[in-house]
Amino acid sequence: DDLEGFDGEASSASMISAASSPYQPTTEPVSQRRGLGGLRCDLDYLRGTLGRLKLAEVLLALTAFICIETIMECSPCEGLYFFEFVSCSALVVTGALLLLFSLNLHTRIPQINWNLTDLVNTGLSTFFFFIASVVLAALNHKTGAEIAAVVFGFLAMAVYAVNTFLAVRRWRVSSRQQSSRQSSDYIRARTESREVVHRPEIQRLDA
Repeated sequence: DDLEGFDGEASSASMISAASSPYQPTTEPVSQRRGLGGLRCDLDYLRGTLGRLKLAEVLLALTAFICIETIMECSPCEGLYFFEFVSCSALVVTGALLLLFSLNLHTRIPQINWNLTDLVNTGLSTFFFFIASVVLAALNHKTGAEIAAVVFGFLAMAVYAVNTFLAVRRWRVSSRQQSSRQSSDYIRARTESREVVHRPEIQRLDA
């Protein structure tokens, strides 16, 4: 009986302490707050130059892809297929980057150099849109859809070229800032190590 009474008192005491514990209500919602709960649209990015260029690139690539998809007959078809691949790839990749940048999702993956990623995407899109537009212009049959696809292809190439120029400048600035930060950290570490050498009492305390 004494043991049963002790167990009953201990269980009731543990229930009371668990109910009155300030940590109990916040243990379960921690996992619920993780993930994509804090998403918000970065309007400053969309209103800025890079955001507007990204929107223009997506719209031009989409329009060029729609124009090329309306062509029912082709001979030869290699230029059409290449233009279709370029416009579709640019639309998917640029649309994904626009989504990441506008929702600040890229800040959750700091392991990737996003400035360099944007630079590579815009540079390759500029080059391939130029090649695809030139090939389609040389091999088309002067139909309305083909002419429209060529026009929007060159417009997309121009916008991607401007974005490439800005991406190069942004990447250079970020590279300089990173190198200067690393050099300052190195100088700070060297200074702290010299202070430890000149102060033997610190060494004795550390030992």
